Amino acid sequence: MALFYKKQWKIAYLVMITTMLVDIDHLLANPVYDAGRCSIGFHPLHEFIPIGIYCLLCVFPKTRFVGIGLVIHMILDSIDCQVTSGVWFV
Repeated sequence: MALFYKKQWKIAYLVMITTMLVDIDHLLANPVYDAGRCSIGFHPLHEFIPIGIYCLLCVFPKTRFVGIGLVIHMILDSIDCQVTSGVWFV
């Protein structure tokens, strides 16, 4: 953070950490936690249309921190899918 946002790194950090709240949609699943389930394409906020919106948020300066945080989250979730189940998405 400090490397790219020298003056705003604390705000950027807090906003990007807050974007982890996107996982609240896991509470809609039954069961809530399944070790073998890929969240990309399964949970409502982890589907392709919202992911496209998250990418679009990266374009605008006022929403860039939120967009970057959400895109990083989706990238990490897709890597988790690949590692645990061998697929990038459901």
